[in-house]
Amino acid sequence: MWRSLFLAIGIYLLLLGAQCLAVEKVVLKFHEPARERIDLLGTKTLEAGAPRTLAPPEWVPWSLMSTGAVVCLYSFTVPRRAAG
Repeated sequence: MWRSLFLAIGIYLLLLGAQCLAVEKVVLKFHEPARERIDLLGTKTLEAGAPRTLAPPEWVPWSLMSTGAVVCLYSFTVPRRAAG
């Protein structure tokens, strides 16, 4: 069971790193909640929030892929359970 868990985590990290390598920035679909703003005159206005964007630094994809590869290799060294 541990072997398959570590293998799944390693493959996930490898795929996430490859995806970060392929994209420049990610724009999240949901928006921040609208904020209520009160002017000096006491009028209330709703101020819509901007969508969130994530731009991974250049080192993130390589770190994720190398960590994923190490975890995958580790999963093959985890001993199998002895049939008893």
